[in-house]
Amino acid sequence: MRIKGVFVAFAAIVAMSSSAMPAPQNTASMTIGGVTSQPIGHYEFCERHADECGPTRNAGPVDMNAATWALVNQINLRVNKTITPATDMEVYGQEEYWEYPKTAGDCEDFALLKRRLLMQKGISAANLLMTVVRKPDGEGHAVLTLRTKQGDFILDNLDDEVKAWYQTPYSYLKRQASYNAGRWVTIENGNDVLVGAVK
Repeated sequence: MRIKGVFVAFAAIVAMSSSAMPAPQNTASMTIGGVTSQPIGHYEFCERHADECGPTRNAGPVDMNAATWALVNQINLRVNKTITPATDMEVYGQEEYWEYPKTAGDCEDFALLKRRLLMQKGISAANLLMTVVRKPDGEGHAVLTLRTKQGDFILDNLDDEVKAWYQTPYSYLKRQASYNAGRWVTIENGNDVLVGAVK
């Protein structure tokens, strides 16, 4: 009876937490297609960081719990608040340059930093996938996809809330392959999910 009471109390705490793990959905995960072209910025990033762009150990999507979900939310918010948005031209003097930001960067730089910080906390590279999307205005954008047993979630520098991919306003084009951080694959059902939470 005492164990049951502890469990009920824990469940209540998780339910009250703003970082409680969302429930799985029917369209929880993206449908991945074949190998496609690697973005030039990521190709050049891999030339500089070859140790981060090879085969990954794919043990399957991460099984999220309340603590891991809180960690993901914390890192997403911290990076969004500490890195100043700036174009590659402003920071690096060139049009397209993917790199870990020190104080400023653009969308892919935010995503790269979140990916590295979450990997340092033990989440596999196979479940932290750089992703290219199109915004409703047609502009290209990069986000980080967190692949979980509960579905695919998006860490975005334009939104402090981590959301299920289908709850974002984007058209999904391609992302890193879970089996190799230097390969990219198409997202087959990405164009079907254009509007979910348009602001």
